[in-house]
Amino acid sequence: MTSSDIAYYLFAIFNALRLISYLPQIYKITQDTNGASAISYSTWFLWIAANGSTAVYSLSNLGDITMALTNGFNALCCAIVVGLTAFKHRQFQSQVR
Repeated sequence: MTSSDIAYYLFAIFNALRLISYLPQIYKITQDTNGASAISYSTWFLWIAANGSTAVYSLSNLGDITMALTNGFNALCCAIVVGLTAFKHRQFQSQVR
């Protein structure tokens, strides 16, 4: 096994774990009763942009579909977090009024 193979497998393993790691955050947001106030929009938007731009770069400059899809799914998970947060925030605001 070459160092390139090792790097590929580490990339695949840790990004699979990263995709799974979004699930507890998503679950906590769905259960939150305070409008998901602890979620930072700026942080999650930055992660959407970073993952999305890496996906585009991977596909357009490297021709690496695996890396592009991995980062695309990461961007999607971040967008889900932002969308759920916005929903919970609006839901909370309507209950307060």
